[in-house]
Amino acid sequence: MKLIQFQLPQKGRRVGLVDGENIVDLTGINATWTHIHHLFFEARSNHKTISDYLAEVPIHSGSVLGYDRLLTARPGDENGWILPPLDHPDPAHCLISGTGLTHLGSMEQRAQMHTAVAEDDETQKTDSQKIFEMGLAGGKPERGARGVQPEWFYKGNGELLRGHNDFLDIPNFTEDGGEEPEIVGCYVIDEDGIPCRLGFALGNEWADHRMERVNYLWLAPSKMRVCAVGPELVTDEEFKGLRGSCRIVRDAEEIYHSGELLTGEEHMTHSLANLEDHHFKYPQFRIPGDVHLHFFGTMKLSFPDRPTFQTGDRIELSFEGMGESLVNYVRQIPLSETPVRVEKG
Repeated sequence: MKLIQFQLPQKGRRVGLVDGENIVDLTGINATWTHIHHLFFEARSNHKTISDYLAEVPIHSGSVLGYDRLLTARPGDENGWILPPLDHPDPAHCLISGTGLTHLGSMEQRAQMHTAVAEDDETQKTDSQKIFEMGLAGGKPERGARGVQPEWFYKGNGELLRGHNDFLDIPNFTEDGGEEPEIVGCYVIDEDGIPCRLGFALGNEWADHRMERVNYLWLAPSKMRVCAVGPELVTDEEFKGLRGSCRIVRDAEEIYHSGELLTGEEHMTHSLANLEDHHFKYPQFRIPGDVHLHFFGTMKLSFPDRPTFQTGDRIELSFEGMGESLVNYVRQIPLSETPVRVEKG
């Protein structure tokens, strides 16, 4: 099953079911289903998954929209547009995070960003190479055992979340942006504090690789950028072996193509269970009602094999089995100050 969230200016937020070339407007059937988050908890109250719950609903009695109309629309379009496929009504309760150095091929590019290393000299290995090799050795533990923890990072809350055809910003305090084509795990914490994976979505994690290249200790602030997820929440993907690609277009000319990208457990140093275990082992990530969007890493970046991003550049990424491509546009933000007000007693 593939679900989307979208906005119709005259009707508000909607949840839709992808049905071939059409979208079934589920909110037209039940007006309370304005968020997949709401639909999840209603299904839970009936002891069902979303897929099983909707199987009992006469969904084809709902109105139908052409999917292409939404896929080509930009945010603010008078005919409606696509939103991220999972979020929380309160953005502060949507946590966005991710893991790095999880893919067979990701370490080499990361290490090259930091320094040249000799593989046969343990003392010259970068920290990136060391943690990658730790994943190779212990990232796929036997069932019931805890494996080695991955590299982990925090991006922010739902205020940073962008959808299909929306802008990815280059803020005024940095020189460049950087796409990261990934798969995103989509989770809601149930009323008992148990993380529930609703499915997966395409994601462009969008970081600042130019900043990270200066010093790897700046990786944390380099991740504090917007990100894009969507357009679809896919509930029946097994995340074993997925093939995809990423391309960047400027003024109708392709300036970068990734070639084939591989993701899923078959192409990773960590199992999905191990990545989830190390994220949700922290009690603060098991607060009932919260939404978690967790990026699982990429095998390849365009940096430094492309020109510096410019406003208007179009980024498109896709993976087999994950529905329609995710498209976003780059936007540079003008210089502005962020003064702090001092409240005197």
